[in-house]
Amino acid sequence: MSYIDVTGKTPEEAIAKALAQLGLERDDVSVEILERAKSGFLGLGGNPARVRVTYGSEEETVETVESVKEEPAAPAPKAEKKEKKAEKPAVKEEKSAAPAVKEAPACEDENARRICAFLEGLLEHLDSHAQVKVTESEKGRYKVILEGQKLGALIGRRGETLDAIQQLTNYAVNSGSEKRIRVHVDAENYRAKREQSLVALANKVAAKVTKYRRSVTLEPMNAYERHVIHAALQDVPNVSTFSVGTEPNRRVVVSYER
Repeated sequence: MSYIDVTGKTPEEAIAKALAQLGLERDDVSVEILERAKSGFLGLGGNPARVRVTYGSEEETVETVESVKEEPAAPAPKAEKKEKKAEKPAVKEEKSAAPAVKEAPACEDENARRICAFLEGLLEHLDSHAQVKVTESEKGRYKVILEGQKLGALIGRRGETLDAIQQLTNYAVNSGSEKRIRVHVDAENYRAKREQSLVALANKVAAKVTKYRRSVTLEPMNAYERHVIHAALQDVPNVSTFSVGTEPNRRVVVSYER
């Protein structure tokens, strides 16, 4: 493993500088915050944030532990049920906030029309009656909400079907286009609920890594899910994260920093 130390006004700025210098993505490195930025008196005597970015392969020295196999077989379903119960209030809050979302006008530009046309054709082929709603969250980024009853088949196991729909949509709408756009597809607020589960998993694994002082390799995840794990643990003392393997079996390693 190799590393570089970089400074910046904030840890995020320092990390961005390091990634630009190395030509790597956040998913390819492990980050340790050595020192946070300190403000001086009247702008004098302050210190910048300093981070250590580690890169390279450590796969051979890491003990691989599948997160889904961490717990005994019996308790695992109970833990999952508790997690679902905890998510129910979040779903209710989302429903209560629905009017605010509806007030935002649906996007009807050329990109939105292409997104709707593709998804409506795909959903018809899948024999789904889900409705497609498109908004532009920011320039060049579109959010698609699939609305309807019993959309579990469109979500799939761990969101695999939803990810496939999102990937196909991005490929279709960007094919032959000069300016690339990003399309984010969601249904039944799955993305937010999945993110909550991943953050809970990250904190649970980090606690074990710190307690037993050994690295843990999680199950394969897509790029977005790996990003959630990295972000959740970037400020945890004595813990760092990096990824190993190749798609679609790329995994996050939660490592103990001695």
